[in-house]
Amino acid sequence: MADPPQEMPDRLSLDPRSPFFDETVLSRGVGIRFNGQEKTNVEEYCISEGWIRVAAGRSRDRYGNPMTIKLKGKVEPFIEDPAQPSGGEGAASEG
Repeated sequence: MADPPQEMPDRLSLDPRSPFFDETVLSRGVGIRFNGQEKTNVEEYCISEGWIRVAAGRSRDRYGNPMTIKLKGKVEPFIEDPAQPSGGEGAASEG
């Protein structure tokens, strides 16, 4: 926890063709809290405008991209904690 909190971009997209795609930020692991609930299926978000885009089931457009729905509310992005290695401190052992 020696690293200071990183500034999250106002808008971020998972689509590499988007001008809001940022591989360096995405490689750190970005999580989204939307209206107090953690969401795992977010395709794009905007903090200042207060919306996220989520996939609409398994529907695809004619180009093969997922169909999305824009939901409005409070958007809180965060850096996800790195996964703890197995067998580390706090791991339960059988036997």
